[in-house]
Amino acid sequence: MSKTIAVIGTLDTKGSEIKYIKEQIEERGHKAIVMDVGVGGEVPFQPSITRGQIAQAGGSSLEEIIAIDNEAKSMKIMVVGTSKIVKELYSDDKLDGILAIGGTVGTSLALTVTKALPIGMPKLIVSTIAFSPLISLDLVSADLMMMQWVGGLWGLNPICRRVLNEAVGVIIGATEAKKKTFTEPMIGITSLGIHSCRYLNWLGPALKRRGYEVVVFHTQGPGGQALEQAITEGLINAVLDLSTHELLQQVYSGPCGAGKHRLEAAAKRGIPQIVAPGGIDAFVWSTSKQLSPRFRNRPKREHNDLVSKVSTNKEEKAVVGKLIAKKLNKAMGSVVVVIPMRGFSEDDKPGGFTYDPGGREAFRKALKQNIKSDIKVVELDVHINDRAFADEVIAIFDEISKI
Repeated sequence: MSKTIAVIGTLDTKGSEIKYIKEQIEERGHKAIVMDVGVGGEVPFQPSITRGQIAQAGGSSLEEIIAIDNEAKSMKIMVVGTSKIVKELYSDDKLDGILAIGGTVGTSLALTVTKALPIGMPKLIVSTIAFSPLISLDLVSADLMMMQWVGGLWGLNPICRRVLNEAVGVIIGATEAKKKTFTEPMIGITSLGIHSCRYLNWLGPALKRRGYEVVVFHTQGPGGQALEQAITEGLINAVLDLSTHELLQQVYSGPCGAGKHRLEAAAKRGIPQIVAPGGIDAFVWSTSKQLSPRFRNRPKREHNDLVSKVSTNKEEKAVVGKLIAKKLNKAMGSVVVVIPMRGFSEDDKPGGFTYDPGGREAFRKALKQNIKSDIKVVELDVHINDRAFADEVIAIFDEISKI
């Protein structure tokens, strides 16, 4: 079945490349909707949607945008217009995927436009700055694909053609694999990893026996952000947010934070949620980067060439406890906090480098002092990786879930 793919870029600077992509899509039997987001320079061929139409959708006109004589301000209007048109195409079931190309200008616009679309809509950006520090996590849609555009700054060449051919193959394959709707009731579970959070071994099968699909989110930044987006879009029916490690990263500016809105979507939507302080016993830090002076004397352990863990103290755990309470106090639905008082991760055991009974007690006190009295807090004399913890979570889930 033929698919419709929006091809987004600036025709004045990337005209030959965009035309090549269009031809490759059409040669494979699919339709390309070319959207010209440029604001100056000549247009080498007629796009499906002109820059004038995009400017109008953005609440302006091309003449007014050109008169601004400010590239950043001009592109912000084009971002609004492109996002509006793309969302309309999606709502009218006239869009199966997006392929955007660009340097810094095209990439900046494409990042915002792709965030306007839900999880499950294929999105690919081919960029000369893919994976660079210029692209922060909060700019990236949860299921966005990116490719480094090798040799893509000016004109077509053998390397550039190969990259664009691969990009066309990727986006077509993604659109052909796309499932339009999710009908199964889904439970979101957070985890810092199978070793750190063994409760998955028991919770997953137990939830499946109850007829639910289990979706696990790895709480290393993108995972928590994806969870919040999935909840916001109504894909998740209940959440077992047992690894709240990213809140620690948020407070202390670690590399794996999931943004300031972590642990807020479930509260706003009013879906059942069970929350635990899994993983807050350690920061995650980039192994290749030097620790800031305040953390250099902390117990730490290298996990791999990418990630190292640095232990937290009781003051930091208390801050996270207060933050969790503040966020859960706004919950519109059923919420229960479960505190495993014998340890928050596999390393938080006697002999482990994050073992800290005093820190766990500081977390408990801070949370209970700041959380609303009508929110249930369950304190368990178990470790988070004990079978008893998972059994209690399932028992609580059975009580509060009405899916």
